[in-house]
Amino acid sequence: MNLSRLDLNLVVALRALLEERNVTRAGERIGLSQPAMSAALSRLRRHFDDELLARTGNSYELTPLGVALRDRSATACDLLERVFSSQADFDPAAESREFTLLASDYGAAVFGAALARAVHHEAPGIRLAFQHPAPSVTENTAALLSTVDGLLMPHGVIDGFPAIDLYQDRWLCLIADDHPEVGDTLTLDHLARLPWAVYQRPYDAPAARQLSMLGISPHVEVSVQTFQLLPHMIEGTRRVAMIQERLARRAVGSAGVRVLPCPFEAVPVQVALWWHPVHAQDAAHIWLRRKAAEVGETLRGTPTEGAEDLL
Repeated sequence: MNLSRLDLNLVVALRALLEERNVTRAGERIGLSQPAMSAALSRLRRHFDDELLARTGNSYELTPLGVALRDRSATACDLLERVFSSQADFDPAAESREFTLLASDYGAAVFGAALARAVHHEAPGIRLAFQHPAPSVTENTAALLSTVDGLLMPHGVIDGFPAIDLYQDRWLCLIADDHPEVGDTLTLDHLARLPWAVYQRPYDAPAARQLSMLGISPHVEVSVQTFQLLPHMIEGTRRVAMIQERLARRAVGSAGVRVLPCPFEAVPVQVALWWHPVHAQDAAHIWLRRKAAEVGETLRGTPTEGAEDLL
């Protein structure tokens, strides 16, 4: 495909048409008249040799190719916007810009909060937006990373993209403070017999991954989409959960739970910031990466401070 022969304005028209499924509304959305939008649709149909929008009664439905192109066109538009908004120079004290980072609630609470404090003092015009990664992050990583500024994710989930290491965390076990069967020590037998509360995202399920290596299949009673809900699913029950130490500090004060060491050598969490190569030379993104590295350094400086108070 020779991009020089394509009218890239058609990408914007394609996205509007596939999302609106109406020529008039699509034209209004991007500032084109109805005849101009109809002409754009005709050109797109010739290019793809497909109707894209098929009339059904008084409305239009997407063809199978139209369905496939809907998300791709949105990704392409987002990527083009980021390419053409790249800057050669960036003054954090004077600029106004929003950065979007994908992160679990754990990543946003631990690293995101620290980054937001640092940005607040240095760059008052900068906005940070934290969003949960889609479940498909491991399948369409390149497309997803091209439309955001970064992804907070532990090592071992994705690979092949630029990244900087931020900080390390360790896993601890969480039980109710009045658990009827567990004293001061958890055993592998406890982990095999007791019911579990787990974080359910498939690409970041530490309990299932690490326990499976020990030959233990946890009996899951509750699964949640945020780590910070785990303490409340443990309180007043026989359940057990695995939680990162930095969140465990908050958990002890927010619910009737206590923290115990894992009865096995749990692989630590090594959190990194990943990004798409399209951002490599963008001055604003370079500043963001440097700031993230500085914040990560401060977190690495006190990885287990006060940890013994939890155990």
